[in-house]
Amino acid sequence: MKRLQHTTEIALKRYLITGLLILIPLAITVWVLSWIVGTLDKTLLLLPSALQPVNLFGFNVPGLGVILTFLVVLCTGLVGHNFLGQRLLMFWEGLLSRIPVVKSIYYSVKQVSDTLFSSSGEAFRKAVLVEYPRRGMWTVAFLTGQPGGDTANHLPDHVSVYVPTTPNPTSGFFLMVPKQDVVELDMTVDEALKYIISMGVVPPPNKRPNTISPDMTPGSK
Repeated sequence: MKRLQHTTEIALKRYLITGLLILIPLAITVWVLSWIVGTLDKTLLLLPSALQPVNLFGFNVPGLGVILTFLVVLCTGLVGHNFLGQRLLMFWEGLLSRIPVVKSIYYSVKQVSDTLFSSSGEAFRKAVLVEYPRRGMWTVAFLTGQPGGDTANHLPDHVSVYVPTTPNPTSGFFLMVPKQDVVELDMTVDEALKYIISMGVVPPPNKRPNTISPDMTPGSK
């Protein structure tokens, strides 16, 4: 009888864990998508009151804000690619450059976004291994470019990397490390992000299972 009870408890625990493993990722996915759609739907408030879904249909239509945001971004890109749009953009940036606080914020954000989304840039295109926070301890980082300004004069053979924190990769540390101390990884940025966010629980696939020899381990020279 005790053996049957013990077996039943083990089975119930196994089923409970299996259910959690199935439902938790699904619940988090639904929550994130709901938050994104809800946030983008607030763009409908920019429309005149008569054109808002509540007044047109008598009820809210989830997802219309996503479509509106997509159309606004697309139209902005189309306008920005022609001659008149570039002139308007130059006028707008010239106007912002005359406002002290706004100028600093706008141009700082613009410089970062131009670097991140540039198709010819190297920022966040490669995942690497660096020794951090001390020798013998390794972490996954992202290559962001080369040292700039006066730092380039003092660090000629260094690269700039971003070391994200776990499980929130939006915060982290900016480091400039010697090129010879950086190990380039054979994994995509998405795979590296999953590895970091999961705290190492979800490792990326090993694409070179039979090519790693002892003298190719991190830190070997």
